[in-house]
Amino acid sequence: MTFQLRGAVAVITGAGGGIGAALADILAARGCALALADIDATTLEAVAVTARRHGVTVSTHHLDVADPDQVAALPQAVLAAHGRVSVLVNNAGVALGGTFDEVPEAAFDWLMAVNFSGTVRMTRAFLPLLRREPAAHIVNLSSLFGIIAPPGQVAYVASKFAVRGFSEALRHELEGSPVSLTVVHPGGVRTGIAVNARRYGLSNRDVEAQAKTWDKLLRLSPDVAAAAIAGAIERRAKRLLIGQDARQAAWLQRLVPVDYWSIIRTLMR
Repeated sequence: MTFQLRGAVAVITGAGGGIGAALADILAARGCALALADIDATTLEAVAVTARRHGVTVSTHHLDVADPDQVAALPQAVLAAHGRVSVLVNNAGVALGGTFDEVPEAAFDWLMAVNFSGTVRMTRAFLPLLRREPAAHIVNLSSLFGIIAPPGQVAYVASKFAVRGFSEALRHELEGSPVSLTVVHPGGVRTGIAVNARRYGLSNRDVEAQAKTWDKLLRLSPDVAAAAIAGAIERRAKRLLIGQDARQAAWLQRLVPVDYWSIIRTLMR
């Protein structure tokens, strides 16, 4: 059974840029009304202006997904603007680099509060509204690093593995209900999350070298990723791997579940 985007109402977090902004434009073009949320109100308004050109209703909501009070208040604000919700896209996320010894506890907790707890909090807030619909859908953004676990990304990896586990367990619990769920594992998508990441334990030279590495690895356009996500919603897909790197890493992890990193490290050298 497919999902009809035309006439749906979608809540998208992290909608001010990257995959969130691209997805907002694609969903609006397919006739989906939007409640766009982001911590950056300026970029959010620019995305909303573009989406409204497709003739759909678009509301904007300044939101920090790590703030329980802001998340708790959002469903009523969305209902006031749209009357219902049928799609929830948990896309908001942040990144930081550093080994476990280098990353301060407060920074680790900050990232988990956004990437994992924000996803859980938004789902808890909107699931009652989604259950009211004849058909509804949740999209949770995990990552390539929710499949493999490279060193130096310990906090980010922990959060994205957590999103994956939460999503898979919740999907099983939702079987037989009107609500379906897709967990998304993007590979190297050219967004600002890696460039804007907090970094610990790196010299200026290391930061410059890492920036050049990201420039080589982040090849996929957010528009391509967003189109894939929109298609996954329509198909009610259970899992979506975006990019050849994500598909290859998933295959390698299944083939060599313990020692895959030694193979990847050799190939990278």
